[in-house]
Amino acid sequence: MPHDIDLIAILVAGFGLALVFGYLATLFKAPPLVGYLLAGILIGPATPGFVGDPALAAQLAEIGVMLLMFGVGLHFSVKDLMAVKRVAIPGAILQIIIATAVGMAVALVWGKPLIGALVYGVCLSVASTVVLLRTLEARGLLLSDDGKLAVGWLVVEDLVMVLVLVLLPVAATVLPVLDTDGDATIGPQVWLSLGITLLKVFAFIALMLVVGKRLLPWVLQRVAQTQSRELFNLAVIAVALGAAFVAAEVFDVSFALGAFFAGMMLRESSLSHRAAEESLPLRDAFAVLFFVSVGMLFDPMIVVKEPLALLITVAIVMLVKTIVAAAFVLLMRGSLQSALTVSVSLAQIGEFSFILAGMGLSMTLITPEAYSVILAAAFVSIALNTALFGLIPKLSDRLILKFPSLS
Repeated sequence: MPHDIDLIAILVAGFGLALVFGYLATLFKAPPLVGYLLAGILIGPATPGFVGDPALAAQLAEIGVMLLMFGVGLHFSVKDLMAVKRVAIPGAILQIIIATAVGMAVALVWGKPLIGALVYGVCLSVASTVVLLRTLEARGLLLSDDGKLAVGWLVVEDLVMVLVLVLLPVAATVLPVLDTDGDATIGPQVWLSLGITLLKVFAFIALMLVVGKRLLPWVLQRVAQTQSRELFNLAVIAVALGAAFVAAEVFDVSFALGAFFAGMMLRESSLSHRAAEESLPLRDAFAVLFFVSVGMLFDPMIVVKEPLALLITVAIVMLVKTIVAAAFVLLMRGSLQSALTVSVSLAQIGEFSFILAGMGLSMTLITPEAYSVILAAAFVSIALNTALFGLIPKLSDRLILKFPSLS
């Protein structure tokens, strides 16, 4: 037997515990994602017993991020977004701005640096599309008008987060990081670095729109003609990971952006639905490993160490965002049912918050304590989100009785 089995060990422990705790989470009517995070905590360094290799976990998580982002791009529909653009686009942008501003203000009061406060605020401003889609599907609301509005709202949030992931390294270069004197200056070398970074981003996007838009669907079509399901699945995964790798190694763009654009370009193919369906098992498997790896970095003692910070963070996630969203939908003459569905959909944070917080932690833009507070807020908000959806009918009836004009 080989002695170097760290990869096998982390796969066995990660998948095994994720299965057990994911199943237990569903018994308590919570999303399986909560169980995956708990599995990560158990094999992380903050708890006794087996500890997974953090370096291997980080690489597996990176693959999970690529495939998650690839799936987002593959399902991104301009047509569906345009159907709800009047409410979803301005509403999502307004809600992100307000939630980010509130989060930043709180972090600055706590004495955090500007860039760290920005990362903290943005992490709290976006909800989990994965959690929303699965909740809407379970309740039969996915194809309803309210469901489409909520999904369109979160698609806008996802697009904004893709932009944030691209610009964060640039912001970290331009803004003084962890500067306590307040006298940092931005020299010519910094501006040159900023210009080169943006140029590489634009070059990659142009390459994907001009070449990738034609090449990637063509490759998929050619492989499909072989009538080999195995080769087709291989082509889909190779395109996703290959585009992400080229984006990172050639253009210094994040893996996430490369995978997202690969998904968007493959959507141009008539085979996009088949690609999404047949690559789903592998994407789900690595998504599980991503959430497990996120849990490995979480310190459960943060609940005892920073209870006030956690309480305030959860309040921003579950109150500020919901109030802003509900008010905006009603202002745009949407129904009370639509306002409640959208606002409750936003009362949680998930995968993009984890990705951004992880990037911020790796770049020392936020502290491990801030990272753990964000993760703890995700635990609480995701766990409570399903219960909130169940309260919508009763809450709607009570509000209409009290305020008949909302009907």
